[in-house]
Amino acid sequence: VDVVEVGGGSVQAGGSLTLSCEASGTTRDFRCMAWFRQISGAGREKVGSMYREGKTELEDPAMGRWTISRNNDNGKDILTLQMSSLKIEDTAMYYCATEWSCFYGSEYYHNWGKGIQVTVFS
Repeated sequence: VDVVEVGGGSVQAGGSLTLSCEASGTTRDFRCMAWFRQISGAGREKVGSMYREGKTELEDPAMGRWTISRNNDNGKDILTLQMSSLKIEDTAMYYCATEWSCFYGSEYYHNWGKGIQVTVFS
């Protein structure tokens, strides 16, 4: 499975950013697509996930501020994370990962993108 993240960058607190993740390859290996983030010095924290069938889950950091969506474009599945009301503490490296199930934590996922940096400044 190829997993590629697009987007990220720097934004002032209160602003918005959109992250996209493109997955291609063996489709069973990206039935679940998820976003994680890693703040410097900490472990990877799940932000949200979505099954190809449509079931979506957002975790605490994203609840009420961000949305997640998924579509297929020419054989690639694209997972989009729309982030708004960004806070300085959202500054992190954001990673996309894929697997059969969204149920487990980061240690379960085998297919990862390289990550993209999101920086929120005051």
